[in-house]
Amino acid sequence: MNALATHMPLLARQEGVWEGVYRCYDYHGNKVDEHASKLTCRLTPGSDFDYHQSNEYRWADGRVENREFKGRYRDGRLRFEDGPIDGWAAEDSLDPDRLTLLLQWRRRDEPTTRFYEMIQVDDACRQRSRVWQWIRDGRIFLRTLIDEHKVADDWR
Repeated sequence: MNALATHMPLLARQEGVWEGVYRCYDYHGNKVDEHASKLTCRLTPGSDFDYHQSNEYRWADGRVENREFKGRYRDGRLRFEDGPIDGWAAEDSLDPDRLTLLLQWRRRDEPTTRFYEMIQVDDACRQRSRVWQWIRDGRIFLRTLIDEHKVADDWR
């Protein structure tokens, strides 16, 4: 078993394919975006990265966007240092149920914006909800709420 799976078992349980919807709200609670998603999450031992996630976003008007995220396990965290973001993911050791991941990151195309994310999974790791807090100049200006369900354990 690789270090990532050994030290971050909750992340390892999320390996597979997830589908869901992203809903974005401004500071006043007005919905400003909604789109469907398909995320492929995989552990990649033996490669240059320990983790690889492929995201596909689809809007009702036909737009599609794809993003790739790769990370390495180091110092108790999954580190994202290559690609579109800089940041980390860690399992929340204070959660007695061990069902929470915390992330902090910055997108390279928005260097003045910080993102804080919490991922909460159900006991069976078949559904998860995610919350992003977008902070610019010390102020929260956007929130993204994400609801997903696992459609396949095998990402292939």
